[in-house]
Amino acid sequence: MVPRHGEPPSRVRHGQVWDLLELLQPGDLLVVNDTRVLKARLQVRRSGGGLSELLVLDPRGEGRWLCLARPAKRMRPGDYLTIEGTEIQLKVLDGDAASGGRIVQFPADCKDAETIEGLLSTCGEVPLPPYIDRHDPDDAARYQTRYADRPGAVAAPTAGLHFSDELLVALERKGVRLERITLHVGLGTFRPVETEDLTKLELHSEWIDVRPSVVEAVNRCTGRVIAVGTTSVRALEGAADLNSGVLQAYSGPVNLVIQPGYQFRVVQGLITNFHLPKSSLLLLVSALIGREKLLRLYAEAIQEQYRFYSYGDAMWIAPDAVQLSAQLTP
Repeated sequence: MVPRHGEPPSRVRHGQVWDLLELLQPGDLLVVNDTRVLKARLQVRRSGGGLSELLVLDPRGEGRWLCLARPAKRMRPGDYLTIEGTEIQLKVLDGDAASGGRIVQFPADCKDAETIEGLLSTCGEVPLPPYIDRHDPDDAARYQTRYADRPGAVAAPTAGLHFSDELLVALERKGVRLERITLHVGLGTFRPVETEDLTKLELHSEWIDVRPSVVEAVNRCTGRVIAVGTTSVRALEGAADLNSGVLQAYSGPVNLVIQPGYQFRVVQGLITNFHLPKSSLLLLVSALIGREKLLRLYAEAIQEQYRFYSYGDAMWIAPDAVQLSAQLTP
């Protein structure tokens, strides 16, 4: 929370997500990620009759998609797969050394996220994180933000799950503006950092879309630019990094590493969930507030039994504010 008069700026306070209605002020700008999670998990039958699984990740053109396969060793180039419960046949074209996945031929009209969404909506399942062992029909809605609009993600930008329709309306009435960027969250976002030398750290490329309206809103912002989730940070800072630190509209791939020492050009505050050790997401948050402060915050969150992971709690951090927030049930 913003400190009371006379309190040190680093004071940590605890609260609820609805406290944002007090903390955010007229003129502040919230930037959210409007990606929508695809039902990207498919059950398939191999030609020999065995049941396998595909996780549809990235389009490679003309109906070809990079998929994670389980068990991958049972899916060799040239093999045919039938989507369970249908007569739709797919063909394994090749392996992918970088991901360990498979390049799979889908119907030719499934060339991008928009055109494959119909097939996945009918045949696929929401790819919930593996630590969630309870599945019900509500998952398809619960694992989407209220403003999810553009299909393409295999995981939700989970900081946005804290915002209800009612809170968004209340913030708008207060004069807090909301703008949308798009970053389609892939599995690479959550892969652990495997190098001790962070100067050699390289991350996966991500597709982003920062619209002209976002650039205009940032330039006209009279308050703070606050990112909802690390994906919004990476989109804004990635677009600025491509233009010598000046934010401009951009649609395309970015590959920006944000770690301690990084100078933020756009973002002045962040609402984010708690992240796992050895993750690039944790490095990003550390770059914003410093490693020692981050460790103290996480220690306090653990002591207070805050929830981690996708449906967990969140923290709101800015130069003049630190709050650990208990989540409203999504």
